[in-house]
Amino acid sequence: MIPAMPATASSARQVSVSALRFGRLAATGALAALILFAGVWGSWGTAQHVMLAKGREQGTVRVTVCAHDTCSGPFTPTSAGARARARVEIAESVAVRKGRTYDVVLKPGTRDAVRSGPAGILYAWVPLGGALLLASVVVAGGMRLTRAAWVLAGCGVALLTGAFLAVSAGS
Repeated sequence: MIPAMPATASSARQVSVSALRFGRLAATGALAALILFAGVWGSWGTAQHVMLAKGREQGTVRVTVCAHDTCSGPFTPTSAGARARARVEIAESVAVRKGRTYDVVLKPGTRDAVRSGPAGILYAWVPLGGALLLASVVVAGGMRLTRAAWVLAGCGVALLTGAFLAVSAGS
């Protein structure tokens, strides 16, 4: 026969299991929050110029040259107070092709342009879409919150799909 454990040993074990469970939830919750924060941080550097475009120089750029990681071309203003420039730079990516014209917003004090409009907004938030997908795995595996993980993953897929469709329709 197995001797019965004293009540204090059983309750101590329950406390330690609860503490470990809480520790796992706290650690994975902090990791998921850090991943989401990094996604917002990575997106906001570009998204702020696109989403808060009032008062910024807006116009179009016709891409004439692509080299290394940037494309460039002449800037034609469309907003009041903007001035024409012979050359502005836009990051070369799947969203930019030589010979095309894009609506852009200039970063203040620079020759750097970012795409504007729906395609530019969605494309700026792509890092957040990736972070949502990664955080969904952490939430599902570490926190065992499958519904919340599906919501995060669905939002990430919707954002990435919307960006892909908007960018490919606009290019």
